[in-house]
Amino acid sequence: MKNTLLIVILSATLFATGGSPALAQDKPQAIPQEKAATAGTQADAGKSLTADSLPHVQLTREILFKLLSADFAFQRGYWKAAYNTTMSVAKQTRDPRIARRAAEMAAVMQRPGEALAAVRLWRELAPHSDEAARYFLGFILLSDDLSEAKPVLARQLKAAREQDRAIVMFQIQRLLAGANDKEQAFSLLEELLKPYQSVPEAHIALAQGAYNKGDRERATLESKRALALKPDSELAALTLAQASSDADHAEKVLADFVAAHPQARDVRIAYARVLIAQKKYDVARHEFEALLELQPKDLVSLYSLGLLSAQQNDAKNAERYLVAYVEVAGAQKSVEREQTQVLLLLAQLADERGDTEKALKWLEQIEQQPGNPAYVGARIKRAQIAARQGALGRARKILTETDVQDEAGQVQLVMAHGQLLRDANQLPQAMAVLEAGLKQYPKNTSLLYDYAMAAEKLDRIVEMETSLRLIIALDPANFHAYNALGYSLADRNLRLPEAQELIEQALKLAPEDAFILDSMGWVQFRLGKIDDAEKLLRRALGKRGDAEIAVHLGEVLWHKGQQDEARKLWRAAAAKDPNNDTLKSTLKRLKVTP
Repeated sequence: MKNTLLIVILSATLFATGGSPALAQDKPQAIPQEKAATAGTQADAGKSLTADSLPHVQLTREILFKLLSADFAFQRGYWKAAYNTTMSVAKQTRDPRIARRAAEMAAVMQRPGEALAAVRLWRELAPHSDEAARYFLGFILLSDDLSEAKPVLARQLKAAREQDRAIVMFQIQRLLAGANDKEQAFSLLEELLKPYQSVPEAHIALAQGAYNKGDRERATLESKRALALKPDSELAALTLAQASSDADHAEKVLADFVAAHPQARDVRIAYARVLIAQKKYDVARHEFEALLELQPKDLVSLYSLGLLSAQQNDAKNAERYLVAYVEVAGAQKSVEREQTQVLLLLAQLADERGDTEKALKWLEQIEQQPGNPAYVGARIKRAQIAARQGALGRARKILTETDVQDEAGQVQLVMAHGQLLRDANQLPQAMAVLEAGLKQYPKNTSLLYDYAMAAEKLDRIVEMETSLRLIIALDPANFHAYNALGYSLADRNLRLPEAQELIEQALKLAPEDAFILDSMGWVQFRLGKIDDAEKLLRRALGKRGDAEIAVHLGEVLWHKGQQDEARKLWRAAAAKDPNNDTLKSTLKRLKVTP
């Protein structure tokens, strides 16, 4: 019953708030337990009781003592005694507010049975209380019998104004999605919506309910029924796409709808996002550009076009769209969650084109808002710029003086500090910084990985292997750790069968990763399987034009006698990454000038 309080809070607030349903079911956030526990003292707690006459009960010393004793007991963890005393007083006084308090105690302690008993008493004492009915509904949904929920929900539907009824339908569907018995919940939803078959939203709610229980076929059927009743329903089209069994079909559903309804903003955005997931970036850009023509100040389009342009190395347009995003958001005085990330990307773009002054101005805007999602990234970027300008001491000071409290932010800063020192070829100092970070967060896999890589550079193989094996123990799905250990062993011609096993495990976890394919090709080369090595390395290079992969393939080809092609690969690698350590060591070892 881990989510008891979550579901009850949702049911208790669901019908009190309006709003459109989300295509994907968002998880509601539970209120803090201390707030739930003290909710009975809030000024609005009695509002739902105004329809019922509260009993005229004299607050005797006995009653006051029992209530205070119950509260003290509850605060000290003796919830059962507190609950029993509170229920006893509620029955004695016939006061629904005390029954409500007993229900809250049980809810906080994740005891749905006791909570339901208290809510039943609450409803008995305040039969016209909407709040009691909502809490009752929440606990019924946690039980094995949902039949008692039907009359409550049916009344909610019937009482809703016609223009609001669709919203209530969606709220009921979301509420029933939290029930333990999905089949029974869907059957109840069907019964409740049977009188409203001419309403397209009823079919959308049924489609989402069917999808929630894994019935894509029924979800598709109900979505199509909704579209038949209302062909321009964006929500019906989105639900139909969601119910699709594969991305290609979802793409077609959305494309057809956009073609028929060019003004459909939400569907066009969903279509563009599906295209991005399919790596059809040019088509996705076209869709966002079309939307921007219709709505020139659409923040989603400006943001998406900025990111897509950056993804495609179109820095000029990326900067143009993102600057427009900042200007529009500023004019609208809206606080968008992506806003500081946009500023950070603008700083990155300005820095890459050599405009350090502009980059620092963008960073300054982020730094004026400590605690925002991009704050740590901005401080790191400022430190990187300082280090590149030769002021390593100032760069380190920027990082050490950045005040963040959460583990993720502190780990980011430590890793960035270590990277600055590695880039400055101060490997022992980098190890010391990372080691200090690990003393504070000894099980942080990101720190462990960076520590292992620094150790590998210093040829401290035992420390490297110990750290990587600890990562594997903490996170068995961490393919980076398997790959790093396997590659390091293969590169040193150590324990090659074991190295191959480690890389094979990494490939099982990430079969299309170019760097893991590179590692597998390299271990095959070390094992003398030259042809297998070439195939794997060509495949890896085709997926990612990385300099190190090209260097490895070049060495394999060199040993096969294909020296002209090897030199060509090495020249390309040198043009892309002239300071690559693997390239330098390979050419030196083979005594080759590309």
